[in-house]
Parts: sequence; C-alpha cells; structure tokens
Amino acid sequence: MSDLWTSCSSQLLAKLISQFCTEGLLEPVDNRLDLGPVSYTFEATRGGFGSWRVDPASIRRTTAGILGNDESELATDPIRFFVEAADVLDLDGSTIAGYLAELTSTLAADVRMASTALPVGELLDLHHSRLEGHLTGHPLLVANKGRLGFSASDSERYAPEARTPVRLTWLAVRRGLAEFRGTPDLSEHAVLERELDPSVIEAFRAELDDPDTYVWLPCHPWQLDHVIRTQWARELATGEIVILGEGPDDYLPTQSIRTMVNISNPARYQVKLPLKILNTSVYRGIPPHCTLAAPMITQWLRGLWSRDETFRTLGTELLGEVASVTVPHPQLSAPGIPYQWTETLGVIWRDPIDPRLRPDETVWPLAAVLHPGLAQELIIRSGTDPQTWLSRLLSTLLRPLLHLLHHYGITVNPHGENLAVICDPSGLPSRLVIKDLVDDINVSTDFIPARGGEPDSHARVLPRKPWKVLRQYIVDALLLGVLNPLTAEPLIPEKEFWGLVRGEIDRYVSAHPELAARLSETAFSGKNFRRYPLNGYRLALGYTDLDTRPTIPEAGVMPNPLHEAQPIVPATP
Repeated sequence: MSDLWTSCSSQLLAKLISQFCTEGLLEPVDNRLDLGPVSYTFEATRGGFGSWRVDPASIRRTTAGILGNDESELATDPIRFFVEAADVLDLDGSTIAGYLAELTSTLAADVRMASTALPVGELLDLHHSRLEGHLTGHPLLVANKGRLGFSASDSERYAPEARTPVRLTWLAVRRGLAEFRGTPDLSEHAVLERELDPSVIEAFRAELDDPDTYVWLPCHPWQLDHVIRTQWARELATGEIVILGEGPDDYLPTQSIRTMVNISNPARYQVKLPLKILNTSVYRGIPPHCTLAAPMITQWLRGLWSRDETFRTLGTELLGEVASVTVPHPQLSAPGIPYQWTETLGVIWRDPIDPRLRPDETVWPLAAVLHPGLAQELIIRSGTDPQTWLSRLLSTLLRPLLHLLHHYGITVNPHGENLAVICDPSGLPSRLVIKDLVDDINVSTDFIPARGGEPDSHARVLPRKPWKVLRQYIVDALLLGVLNPLTAEPLIPEKEFWGLVRGEIDRYVSAHPELAARLSETAFSGKNFRRYPLNGYRLALGYTDLDTRPTIPEAGVMPNPLHEAQPIVPATP
C-alpha cells in the first residue's frame, strides 16, 4: 500500500504544480519554484491555453544544508509542498487547513481507486452507471474529491469510487411545507407510480393517517442521518415529516455524488438529491429556486428541441429534469442565512439515458475519455484510426453546442459530467446527450426570435449574459476542461488535434453567414480567452460561510490554441 500511496501522491503533486502554474498562482523560472527556504525543480511540457504538464518522476525538493551545501531529494508529497508554498500563495491559516483537508481526502480517494482499478478493456464492458465509479474526477481541480463532511466510512460507502449500491429512504412531507412540480404531462401520482412498485406504495401509504395530505420524495441515507434527523428534528417530531422507509431499488452515484442512477430499474428516473458536503468549491445542496424551476425549464427546452431540425438530424438527446419537490426550511430560509443550511431537502427527477439508446448503441460519460488509456481503447475497438475517431467525437460535441449557442443564444455547462457520448454499433461517436440543465442554463442578453419567450418567472436560473460570457462556458468546460487534457494523451499530434477543432468551428462559421454578428462576438478563433481559475477561486474564497454561491472572478487572459491552428476539414460534412 505504501508504494501505491507514493505513486498516487506523486501524481497529485504533479497535478498541483501543473495547475497552480497554469493559473499563474505560482510562477516558475526555468522550471524552478523558489518557496523561501526550499525550492522545487521539475521537467514539464507546455500545452494549449498556456497549460503546464509536469512530469511526476522529475520533481525534486532542494533545501540548504547546514554546511552550506544544497540537499536535493525526489519529491512526492503534495501536502508538504502546499504548506511550503502557503506564504508565496499568501494564504491564511484557515484556508491552509481547509485546503489540506480537501487535498488529503482527494489523495485517500485516489489510493482507494488505484487499489481496485480494472484494466481499461474491462471498463468499456461496464454499464455507464458502473463506469462512473472508475473515473478519476475533475481534470483541472486539484482537490477534486475533497468532500468535507464525509467521514472515512462515509467515503467508503457513498463515494462513486466505492462502487457500492445505495438504497434511498422515502419521506412524506406535509403539503404546504413541500411543493411538487412536474412537466405538464406528469402528475405527482404518475411520478410515484413510475418510481415505486404498487406494493411499495401501498406499504408507504399505510404509514400515514392521511396519505393524500403529504408529498413524497426520496432522501439520501447520509443526508437523512446527518441533516434531516437533526436540522429537521422538530418537523419529524410533529409529524410534518414522516420517514416512510427504504425503497427497494439500488442506486449508484455518478461523479457528482448527489445524482443517483437506478441500477435495479434503469428505465426509472435519475435522482438528484442534496448533500450537505463541501466538494469542488461549493456545498452540494439543491437551491429551492432550482427545484421550483426545473420542470418549467425542461418544458421550455423540449419545445425548442421538438421544433429544431438540426437537433433532430444530429440525434441530440436532452435529459429533462421533469419533476421536483421543494421543501424550504421554515426557519432557515431568510436572507443572510448561509446557503449550506437552506438547501438541505428536496429532489429533482431526471430522464434516464437507457431508454434513449437505439439498438446496439453504447453510451459513456464524456469524462471517460480522460481516464488513462480509455480513449485509445475506444479507438481500437472502433477499428478506425485516431484522427477519424477524434474527428467524429468533436463533431458529435461541437455541432449541437455551437448550434444551441448561436442559433438560440443559449449555453449549457458542457463539462465531462454534464455530457454523455452515444456511439453507433461500430463504436464511433455519433450522438450527444445533454443533462444537468437547471442552474447551468444561460441565455443571451440580446433577444433571439428563434428562442421565443423564456419562462421569465424563473429569471434567477436563466441569467442573461453577453456573448463573450456565454462563449466562456464552452471554452472553460469543454475546450479547457476536457479537450485540452485529452491532447496530453498520445493519440495524434497536438497541433493536429486543435486543427480538427478549428475545422469544426470554421465549418459552422462558413455554413451560417446569417449569424455573422453573433459569431464575431463569440470569436472562438480569437487570440486570447478570459481566464477563470478554478483552483485560485477555491483558495481566494477560503472557507468562510456564505449566503450565496459566489461567482468565479476573472483573472487575466490565456492564449487560445485555436488562434494559430491550421483547420482540418471535418471528415463528416
């Protein structure tokens, strides 16, 4: 185990140095970082967006010896490095302690994953819900498995890499305290009849004196034990909330932890549940304005999808968030209350992927392409060459996203968790799945006739933003967050890869002269993009309790690898 710990530790240290240098938090000189009494040297290459890629085996730590001679040793410890860099990073004690807790938790999770890792070939034979538990987490965030609030045993039970089925506990909440909402085709009873067998519904109804005066919803067992039984103890005592019992279906968490996929009945809904843990910068509750708005946002987007010939031709799938239950806390919903306390009970039901698949199609989360060796294995199984396969992947991703942005003035947050890729029977990427809509949808400040009227009563989850900010979601989440790490895989030369991306974007520009003004604003081939550093945001934010999720501040610009890329004509017209 010590060798495994050292290996994972070394990888995490290299990622920490790489990302902190990429974001400009640390500024190496000749691949050397001076941190006061110690210095670190390393070998690194540079990638797109000015990114650093540090070789884990090359990192050395040097201190001045007591006889005036330098003492150098191989460095593998990210915890030690972070503490030694704290003064240069200008961090206070609270931030140092909080980030160390996240960093240590991440390293422990990485070791657990490595100790149970499967060969790449076996991963591709797993159902997409089981593949989630083998993925390595956010490629840019260093402490991507911080999960403050989880104990060690919680992580071994509820984290994705635990790969352990979980059963949800169902609650009944008195009407007036809870509110159900669904798309027009879904009633409250229809959702329950889809999610629970008749015998289970009958047993749960027997727990209530007047079943129809309650709204039912599932709850994560961790949240029930750590939050509901304590924060909602009064409502449990008065009967405003009744614990009905454990549901019979098994679920597995996705990479986001709080979204659960039903593995007993894959045609049943995915379930998004609040968890009062701090992970990747924010607490993982569900804001009440999101549960209230989700079905309406879904219905609005479904209307656009149903009328759109491009989405129909491309076969792009939208996983709607079709129903929800909102339960605001009676005493903790006032302005100024830290948001971790206001988002503790509720649910969003989302369409499942499996019923959308055609015969012999397969699907995997986009984040899977960043798992070491998995993209190469996908290419081998398709029987084609890397350039052809990558060209198909890029067209599958970019065509619907560019259309959604420029034709409708709408952007989603297209990172590796929010997109899934459907492959045709030959193994080539062919269709895109878009999910996690509410609170990640943004619309252009400019009115777009094709978009029609938005659900204005939910402006809080449909923020209006200028074109360059809308563009940034694709830049940060997809280009920087998925495609740039993918170029580090030795699939094709990096310049050739960005040429394929540029070719797809140029194809869209040429095909839509009527959108020239909008395309000029988004300018995907411009010299620079704005930089929004995720790790710097975590450190600047610290661990102070806030009443809202803060926005990530802009921090200069980063070079755009598409600017000088020579476009390669897409293989698919």
